[in-house]
Amino acid sequence: MKKFFNPDKKDWPDILQRPTQTLEDIELTVMKIFKEVQADGDKVLQKYTREFDGVELSNLLASPGEFMEAEAMVPGKLRKAINIAKSNIEKFHKAQVTTKIELETTPGVFCWQEKRPIQKVGLYIPGGTAPLFSTILMLAIPAQLAGCSELILCSPPDRNGKINPAILYTAKLCGITKLFKVGGIQAIAGMTFGTESIPKVYKIFGPGNQFVTVAKQIATKFGVAIDMPAGPSELLVVADDSANAGFVASDLLSQAEHGTDSQVILVSTSKQLLGKVEEELQNQIISLPRVTIAKQAIENSKLIFVENDEIAIDLINEYGPEHFIVCCSDEEYYIRNVVNAGSVFLGNYTPESAGDYASGTNHTLPTNGYAKQYSGVNLDSFTKSITFQRISESGMRNIGNTIEVMAEAEGLQAHKNAVSLRLQSLKKKQ
Repeated sequence: MKKFFNPDKKDWPDILQRPTQTLEDIELTVMKIFKEVQADGDKVLQKYTREFDGVELSNLLASPGEFMEAEAMVPGKLRKAINIAKSNIEKFHKAQVTTKIELETTPGVFCWQEKRPIQKVGLYIPGGTAPLFSTILMLAIPAQLAGCSELILCSPPDRNGKINPAILYTAKLCGITKLFKVGGIQAIAGMTFGTESIPKVYKIFGPGNQFVTVAKQIATKFGVAIDMPAGPSELLVVADDSANAGFVASDLLSQAEHGTDSQVILVSTSKQLLGKVEEELQNQIISLPRVTIAKQAIENSKLIFVENDEIAIDLINEYGPEHFIVCCSDEEYYIRNVVNAGSVFLGNYTPESAGDYASGTNHTLPTNGYAKQYSGVNLDSFTKSITFQRISESGMRNIGNTIEVMAEAEGLQAHKNAVSLRLQSLKKKQ
């Protein structure tokens, strides 16, 4: 990891830069596949499944028998863990339900807001070396609680045309019956346009590699919403001498093993702790099955020493981390002052892994600095807020002139007339 000691503030943007990749070539590939899927549907999905996943599929939809077979293949210990996580995630997201907001803004002018579910939602779940069945919990549970009427899932098959059993089991547990064996760009395109098999959706959720990330962004050009812009996974830890160096190193590595373009950062007010963590990283990394991936991610990562908590929090808010762990004696200071972070983990016994799996919060979070503008996925991600209003005759008398004056000032005479006609009608009634 690269080390920085008391870096000057003007150098922070360079030091905090994320690993970047050229997207121009990817965008050309994405648009090519999108146009093909738009024109020829399932035939193109099957072609790219054959090309990228190495399997020929005549039917893209997972059968009821495959769901049943998968349940028998998932070990009881894992089934129990998934069920516990599901319960916690349901509790936390159910608590986010809000009631109708209504008030009388002016006598006779009644306004209210109600939430409605997004009707058609698509989930993308990567397969590959890390089948993210936990992400199904994070997305399908709030979608079901919100009342989304159509929920589909796409995930790439293996070379035998199978979906990972844990993905199938978790999908069924969350009430998903439409699971399509399609991955990558072609899956996002299928959900964007709809095909003979895959329904068109209104919003797409879920993580993926750089091709999926760009495909989701391209989908927005065709009228489909996405959960958020996304980039490689990232973690920032702030720690002082009260932190356990072994725990800190394990947290950094837990994020580094996601992918070679992941980034982890340790900010500390203790040079001694930085040295201890560096030792622990070297000791722990060699035993990881994904050691090659973690080592490459560590090359993108930083150890930063700063003099005090005030400088640390300024640097952290400048970075806007996806995951933010606080292991400091004055954690309340960081709670009060953090404004840019996807999810915050407090204390030596709160690893980022807890939020990834089972504590109850959502792990689908803004990366690449988007924590400055975006929230992580939550119940409201699957709803829309609709406002309503009703104005009585007395209400029109009370507010009408205000509307007329404002409309006239903007030069919108028809707007004014719509009110003036009503006021004239009310005068005749007097």
